[in-house]
Amino acid sequence: MKTLRNFGAIGPGLVALAAFAALGCVSQGEATTAGSSGGAAGGPAGPGSSASGATGSTSATGGSSATGGSSGTVSGAGGSGGHPGSGETGAGGGSVVGSGSSGAGGAAQSAGCGSATAPKSGRFSVDVGGATREYILAVPDGYDPKHPYRLIFAWHPRGGSAEQVATGFGGGYYGLQSRADGSAIFVSPEGIDQGWANTGGRDIAFLRAMLDRFRAELCIDESRIFSTGFSYGGMMSYAIGCAMGDDFRAIASMSGAIYSGCEDGDHPVAMWGAHGKSDNVVPLENGQSARDIFLERNHCGQQTTPVEPSPCVSYEGCDAGYPVVWCEFDGGHAPQNNSGESIWSFFSQF
Repeated sequence: MKTLRNFGAIGPGLVALAAFAALGCVSQGEATTAGSSGGAAGGPAGPGSSASGATGSTSATGGSSATGGSSGTVSGAGGSGGHPGSGETGAGGGSVVGSGSSGAGGAAQSAGCGSATAPKSGRFSVDVGGATREYILAVPDGYDPKHPYRLIFAWHPRGGSAEQVATGFGGGYYGLQSRADGSAIFVSPEGIDQGWANTGGRDIAFLRAMLDRFRAELCIDESRIFSTGFSYGGMMSYAIGCAMGDDFRAIASMSGAIYSGCEDGDHPVAMWGAHGKSDNVVPLENGQSARDIFLERNHCGQQTTPVEPSPCVSYEGCDAGYPVVWCEFDGGHAPQNNSGESIWSFFSQF
């Protein structure tokens, strides 16, 4: 039986998270606002969201069915054994050494590659154990059904919304969408009660349902699936790293902790984390406890090397291809200055 690990006092922190999100969070140097969504819990959705896939619908992404729809042949899979992402070339031409062989070009293509049905961006729903869950999907302009794209999940904070992440937070998806320049598909899921309590594993089940659909209908690189989020969204990213290291190449958590649970597992996952030293909503020590889980899982040592931007450090001795980068900055409960640039640099090395 899988067990869950939880750290830190939850109640007061979550109340403060809701109040913080209602005000709309502002990064210390990057425009990190709620955008047109207003950032307030229950506030009206801003422009840019599609009405397709109404609540209660089980229509698949772009209108095609995830079951029995046309799909391409799985090719270039990540090789037998090991992580499908192992062996690919990292940023700057450096090889990321792993434990298995990668497919052609380092990409592990999903079954949806080659599908004749073009996916659409917009809001969609999926059935998860009888519950209707919603998400916003952003497909690059000029989508090529034969090209495997990175897939990036971006989770909203407590009291926030999928629309808030999709349209605000540093230019959309925490500032990553503009930096991806058409190289990634983005997903912004909608939480229950505007959060990610993951009660009984319901939010991990939601994620698995989305992944099943995307693998069948989109051309994604299964060796390059990522997760990021701020506050409660960062907590959800930690929970994903704990439970789904065999599916996710890397996670990036901003001001997170283990409030969404942590299934015991042993698969390494690359991790980037940032936390304000004076955070009075999610205490720094709770973020450090989350970091330590991945230091242990990735077999990292305690010695660190400074990396950009300051004051970030990279831990030495981690399993090859599974670095842990940690940034403790002067500030409170807010994304680190230029976090979008830092996270994209971390993700894009894989």
